[in-house]
Amino acid sequence: MPENAVGAVGDRLAPVLRQVRAGNGFEEALEQILQVVRLGLVAGGERLPAERELAERLGISRVTLREVLKVLQDQGLVESRRGRYGGTFVLPRPTDTGEEELRRRIAEVDIEDVLRFREVLEVGAAGLCAAHGLTEGQAERLREALAGTQEAPLGDYRRADTLFHLTLAELSGSPSLTAQYAAVRATVNDLLDCIPLLVRNLEHSQRQHAALVEAVVEGDADGAREVMREHCAGTAALLRGFLA
Repeated sequence: MPENAVGAVGDRLAPVLRQVRAGNGFEEALEQILQVVRLGLVAGGERLPAERELAERLGISRVTLREVLKVLQDQGLVESRRGRYGGTFVLPRPTDTGEEELRRRIAEVDIEDVLRFREVLEVGAAGLCAAHGLTEGQAERLREALAGTQEAPLGDYRRADTLFHLTLAELSGSPSLTAQYAAVRATVNDLLDCIPLLVRNLEHSQRQHAALVEAVVEGDADGAREVMREHCAGTAALLRGFLA
């Protein structure tokens, strides 16, 4: 894999990976890398950043990181490859979840609680970004994330959409909000994987994304919150329709 491609993967992980707290290094590192995989920020077949980079980002030793990666490998989520182009690669997730898997996922979560919590975090992040204002560099990051959703092929859309929303959460300036959003989004993605991608819905979502970015960049906090509230309501309606 070319070095610039590896760097692009590392950039995608910025909203999720953070320094862990002393005392729980292994557990918190495992939680964060699991979120990376569940969020689809590293696609099946792609390589995770090098051990040294991951360890530095998380603030843990490479020994601890290898223990984390061993757990993920044992769970069938990643595999280690040797050689010049080796490293730790994320394994593709099954695309056909099946009825039994669908029932299991629904049984493990309170869908209404997840959807309400997601709305609180998303609407809050949108309002904070607009109210506090973005620098030129931050606004450009948000526009690039938006462009990523517009240019993504259908099979990559969910990952691009996740990255867009994570970027907005990170730009809110609250690491706690970003961490909580990453966790709830991972659960939302588990549920979204159980329903089909609908082109009509994606076109509508894209219009909402564009309106959201415009409101945030222009500092229209009320408008940003309202667009995001409607956007979350659309996703919630789909999930309730298919899964309730």
